[in-house]
Amino acid sequence: MTLVLVGTPIGNLGDLSPRAVEALSGANAVCCEDTRRTGRLLQHAGVGHRPLIVVNDHTEAAAIPGVLARLAAGERVAVVTDAGMPGISDPGERLVRAAVAEGHIVEVVPGPSAAVTALVASGLPAGRYAFEGFLPRKGSGRTERLAELAGERRTVVLYEAPHRLARTLADLATACGSDRRVAVGRELTKLHEETWRGTLAEALAWAEAHPPRGELVVVLEGAPEPDAASADDVAAAVRARLDAGDSPRDAAAAAARDLGVPKRTAYDIAVRLSRG
Repeated sequence: MTLVLVGTPIGNLGDLSPRAVEALSGANAVCCEDTRRTGRLLQHAGVGHRPLIVVNDHTEAAAIPGVLARLAAGERVAVVTDAGMPGISDPGERLVRAAVAEGHIVEVVPGPSAAVTALVASGLPAGRYAFEGFLPRKGSGRTERLAELAGERRTVVLYEAPHRLARTLADLATACGSDRRVAVGRELTKLHEETWRGTLAEALAWAEAHPPRGELVVVLEGAPEPDAASADDVAAAVRARLDAGDSPRDAAAAAARDLGVPKRTAYDIAVRLSRG
């Protein structure tokens, strides 16, 4: 009847909320990534034995019918991951979608999030941010994503594995410029928690000299605002398009896109120039 997403600690077990304990205690079954890890969490929380259903990247699709059957029978099924909120770069998204499609209730017990923890500790703007999770590991997908991030004006939050951190920092420096600011959070909320801050060039040197261990979150400064184009710049861009055979409307649209100015401004200039 009810699927309950339960946020769990990202490191420090003291962050498990009383409401999370209550939700786990009231569940007929618990979906989890690793039965041993979740078993230890339940023991820590004083929650008695519960059937544990393995729902990880490899088993989520196959587990959905069984979970839906439990919900249809009126059970409460809790969903946890190894750390943080289910569905955020972790299993749970497909399970929620299936439960919603079947008309079941979905509740959320908020909890720790590595992305938000690293963001607010970074010292970078947090009013608007983009969460990217893990970058594609190779190929055109990675190249395209890096190009998108180079122009993203919001602060960007990424997850990365320790053995891939140096390569990712190098790729970000190439795409975004070596002086873009970055913060790297590791072992957040744990005993050896650390937040490193500096430029991408400095971060790469740090990562190569002191290969980090543990869970990592990379917080990247957004792209700078482009310099405002002058009226002469817009006129020159529009004229070049008109001379190439574009209509005033197409010339204005292209100039507005390339220079980041309002389309109406570019169109007024295009009309004036087209009339000679």
